Amino acid sequence: MNSGPNKLLCQRIAGEFLPNPPKQLGVAVSGGSDSLALMYLLRVWADHGGPKLHAVTVDHGLRVESAEEARQVAEHAARLGISHDCLIWEGWDGRGNLPDQARRARYRLMQNWAQERGITHVALGHTADDQAETFLMRLAREAGVDGLSAMSATRRLGKVVFCRPALRLTREELRDELRKRDVRWIDDPTNDDDAYERVRVRKALKLLAPLGISASTLAAVSRHMSEVRGTLYWYVFLAAREMVSFQAGDLLIARKEFRVLQREVSRRLMQSALRWVSNAEYSPRGRAMELLMESIRGGTGMTLHGCQVMVEPDHLRIVREHKAVANSRVSVGELWDERWKLTGLVNGHQLEIGALGPEGLRQCPDWRAAGLPEASQLSGPAVWRGSELIAAPLAQLENGWVADMVCDQEDYFASLLSQ
Repeated sequence: MNSGPNKLLCQRIAGEFLPNPPKQLGVAVSGGSDSLALMYLLRVWADHGGPKLHAVTVDHGLRVESAEEARQVAEHAARLGISHDCLIWEGWDGRGNLPDQARRARYRLMQNWAQERGITHVALGHTADDQAETFLMRLAREAGVDGLSAMSATRRLGKVVFCRPALRLTREELRDELRKRDVRWIDDPTNDDDAYERVRVRKALKLLAPLGISASTLAAVSRHMSEVRGTLYWYVFLAAREMVSFQAGDLLIARKEFRVLQREVSRRLMQSALRWVSNAEYSPRGRAMELLMESIRGGTGMTLHGCQVMVEPDHLRIVREHKAVANSRVSVGELWDERWKLTGLVNGHQLEIGALGPEGLRQCPDWRAAGLPEASQLSGPAVWRGSELIAAPLAQLENGWVADMVCDQEDYFASLLSQ
């Protein structure tokens, strides 16, 4: 029997967006209990002065039922008076890590969807149960502070902030909300398949409950680890403000100051530099990162994560590795290497943006006047018509073209506080 919404749950969800709630809010809904309940709770908030809602479903097309599940979500949204869009992923070629590729595609599709509609925030239905399950899986891999930290409540991709307002709620709390409303959710059959690690961990959690180890307690431990992680990145932020500078697409770290940093702070500072220059989603970890730090302490650089780390007299210079972008070309007007936008006089057709490279550098006699090392120039952006070099703004061959980075240095510093 329908007994109305749980006002306390609604308030807890809405409270995660205060004090500056967005005017428009996207909500990602798969049809499962967590995301479906989140949409219903957000609708209550919208009815009481909350943001205008827009629902979105990503259909990966990997199961025959997925299209029907997306249709059911659309029906729920229509019942609530919420606009709904279904995004189709068709990008898997049958190779690589399917879950990872599907997750990346899901975020990319939702990011583009939100940006096109002027939506600044998208809510996701992750719960305390997801936190606990992830904690146990990473514990089995002997993870450190980063691995055992809770999922971030917010995560920025481009101009879109993905929010997890239900992280302090359990799956059962959300399901109770749907039961009160007589709303049925979709049960993914893989949720009972022991071939998946998360399913096995979910079952193990039930066995741990008599010991007081529940989803809520593990989620709390994970949040404590996040506080430790946040403190570490605060020190990284302070260090970066003192010793990091920028030149064109390169990031420079003052060597003298870097040498005296605590090892954990210096490692994280270098990781953040590599991630910013490569525009990668994740930082390098493990033995590769240890080798880089050993190399720097020994006075030599190395390549890692699509970057070249150069040891200069006064600075460590992190440069985009030419090999990582050598074959990357995009049409004029598109972002190149997800970092550069080139604008200028468009003469003729078939112009593309690509790396300058050795052949292009030979056609730029004044490139040294720019004050950038050769490695930086090789991986810098240039305008090409086939094999004909048209312009290389960073190498003093402008020909009416300008190269701008879409992410400036403040984006880098902000990223340290959003870890």
